[in-house]
Amino acid sequence: MRKTAFAVATLAAVFSGSYGRAADDAPPAWAFAANPPGPAAPVADDGLPRHVANSSVALTLAQIRDPFNIPDWHPDNHPVAPDVVLHGARPRLLACGYCHLPNGQGRPENASLAGLPAAYIAQQIADFRSGARKSSVPDLVPPKLMVGIAKAASDEEVAQAAAYFASLKPVPWIRVVEATFVPKTHVAGYMLVPDPDGGMEPIGRRIVETPENLAQTELRDSGSGFIAYVPPGSIKAGEALVTTGGGKTTPCGVCHGSDLRGIGPVPALAGRSPSYIVRQLYDIQHGSRAGLWTPLMEAVVQKLSPDDIIAIAAYTASRHP
Repeated sequence: MRKTAFAVATLAAVFSGSYGRAADDAPPAWAFAANPPGPAAPVADDGLPRHVANSSVALTLAQIRDPFNIPDWHPDNHPVAPDVVLHGARPRLLACGYCHLPNGQGRPENASLAGLPAAYIAQQIADFRSGARKSSVPDLVPPKLMVGIAKAASDEEVAQAAAYFASLKPVPWIRVVEATFVPKTHVAGYMLVPDPDGGMEPIGRRIVETPENLAQTELRDSGSGFIAYVPPGSIKAGEALVTTGGGKTTPCGVCHGSDLRGIGPVPALAGRSPSYIVRQLYDIQHGSRAGLWTPLMEAVVQKLSPDDIIAIAAYTASRHP
């Protein structure tokens, strides 16, 4: 009975976002958002055209769901994209733009690629391909998809995609709000989405990143961004850690630039998904993410607590990309 009670308490801590010492080594469920078990039956395609704001494009649900002919609602918000970004190659090479969006802005379950150095993007593909980069949650679908895509892509396709996304200018995409109470959410599409019945709950020790407009996000609208609720005081705490190290870490600007927009092959941090940043810091800290440049980060993250990681992600997400 005591063992059962302990297990229940631990799971409750993880899924509520609380970090008692017993849960310190568990991946935070709010950042590593996994769809609930069991098949999720998609809404049947009724053949009717769907629309999103500021777009004249009309697409059916079947067209929106096609990862080999991605829904490009706003062809004017990005340059002409290579075939690997818009179509991929059947049967295993999904189009890059399906998950990361044709303008490279990405979603909480994956990564923003817009403006990242081409060398960095290519190296991450190589790390996924070699098995060096993986998730602390082995069955999490988005990282597993990346492994398969990395293995299916040719070097030329990787080079084309990397050059394309590196050429894009990132835009403000995530609105960061400090809040004590946040909308109740659940996991769908490997991200947190608002409960249909509404309601509010304490934020606790977590970040709640969710679509600004769920209906538009479900249509894979590259013009509709996200809101990230963060604990009160976390932006200021994150600023101290990022700019001075706070006696725990190296100031991020040493490698990522004083404006956090990257230096050379080192990626930008400003304006990126806080859920993504939390996953990467956690994965590096726990040895799940390796690769060519990861050793440079290992000492940086070693002494960070879960609250420190939340604060860093809150602050970096709040910066202009």
